[in-house]
Amino acid sequence: MISHLPVLIVVIPLAAAIVAPLLARLSPRWSHTLTIGALIGTHICSLVALSRVLTTGTWHYKMGGWSPPWGIEYVIDPLGGGMAVIVSFFAAVVSVYAGPHLGRTRSGRIAIYDSLFLLLTAGLLGIVVTGDLFNLYVFLEISSLSAYALLSDGGSRALVAAFRYLLVGTIAGSFYLLGIGYLYALTGALTMSEVHLALESVAVPSRALAMGVALVVVGLGIKAALFPLHGWLPDVYTHAPPQVIGFVSAVMTKVSAYALFRILYFVVGGTSVANRALEILGWAAVLAMLAGSAMALQQRDIRRMLAYSSVGQMGYIFLGFSLANPMAMIGALLHLVNHAVIKACLFLVVGGILWRTKVSKISGFAGMGKRMPLSMAAFSVAALSVVGLPPMGGFFSKWYLLLGAMEEGAWMFVTALVLSSLLTAGYLFRVIEIAYFGQLTAPDEHTEPKNVSMEIPGAMLGPILILAAGVVLLGVFNQYVVVNFIQSAIPVL
Repeated sequence: MISHLPVLIVVIPLAAAIVAPLLARLSPRWSHTLTIGALIGTHICSLVALSRVLTTGTWHYKMGGWSPPWGIEYVIDPLGGGMAVIVSFFAAVVSVYAGPHLGRTRSGRIAIYDSLFLLLTAGLLGIVVTGDLFNLYVFLEISSLSAYALLSDGGSRALVAAFRYLLVGTIAGSFYLLGIGYLYALTGALTMSEVHLALESVAVPSRALAMGVALVVVGLGIKAALFPLHGWLPDVYTHAPPQVIGFVSAVMTKVSAYALFRILYFVVGGTSVANRALEILGWAAVLAMLAGSAMALQQRDIRRMLAYSSVGQMGYIFLGFSLANPMAMIGALLHLVNHAVIKACLFLVVGGILWRTKVSKISGFAGMGKRMPLSMAAFSVAALSVVGLPPMGGFFSKWYLLLGAMEEGAWMFVTALVLSSLLTAGYLFRVIEIAYFGQLTAPDEHTEPKNVSMEIPGAMLGPILILAAGVVLLGVFNQYVVVNFIQSAIPVL
């Protein structure tokens, strides 16, 4: 079965999504156990595939033995394989964390959650391993539709936010589909490698190419919540179920950023249209870093604060992509990994506190450092990494971005990086100060005395501590990650 690993990465969660509701008729616990097992198996397959491509080179898998353009090709290179490892890892970790949350729901809804979560994972994995532009659209829709349903299951506000996301996401998907339609009309191909080869013979960039790239950039920019296309994100992140947003915030926008990176560098890379698109993305990234951080500073609900923080942090990733500088590119990919771990850790901690105390206002975190010491310690570690303090992983990704910007003489970008980090310190240190040094002014708001430990169950705390350890390890071993993985993922440089 080793030879079929590229397709198994997608098929395992897809098949489990079909079996989970049937198994739930016997026992909801069996359904969730199957979900966790399938996602762990998918992660193992992703690790084996990444190990192989790092040793032997890019892996091309032809579906059904049919070669392009008649068949669909899956391509696993160090970049796509690394993303598959990231997505499958977070899916497995969050599925374990979700157990206590699901224990408070009706048994019939557990199977629905498991099936949709597996579909979401399969769609995201399909995006990162496919080598076909249209097949990417299919997986984009699979992941989006399952996400809409999962995100709506948090009350009336979550339902409204998810419906708005559905409308905006449908527009984004339509833009992407129209964009690849222009590319197909120009090249007669949908396989990424063939489109790239066909574009090399286009001497003068045409309007069709410019329109196609513009539509793809806007479509995927909306999916990645790049400012000012981020309007759907704050409400969704604020009102969605904690066990869902912990996964979505970690990987969904990152996968869209990955897709845009692959298209701009590996499909239309080298054209003047792609260079122009990257230049525009760079300035959008500057606005994202400053505006996202400034808006996060004004929030009183911690979930909404973290939502706007994500808008700002996505700017770091797109800034590195836009500079097309080796140091900046390394910083962007490293920050993609760091921010996935950081934001998952932060949202899972907030979800655990909400599960235990029903508190989501920042002022309600007073004294939480003593009441939930392990959870708040994990939150603090992740927060320090977002700010960019050593030896956390976030420091090194920002350092690479700064070096890349300075090498290019982009001093405006350097200024934006520094200002954004200062604003980030402002809103996150405020939470830490309140949690450890604030006093409860209204103890009756909580269901338990203020001096009683309220730590969350081990099934929730374990994944949080693993992610907090990952934040530190990504900093301590950042050179190993860069040399052995990230540099292999950007041969285009």
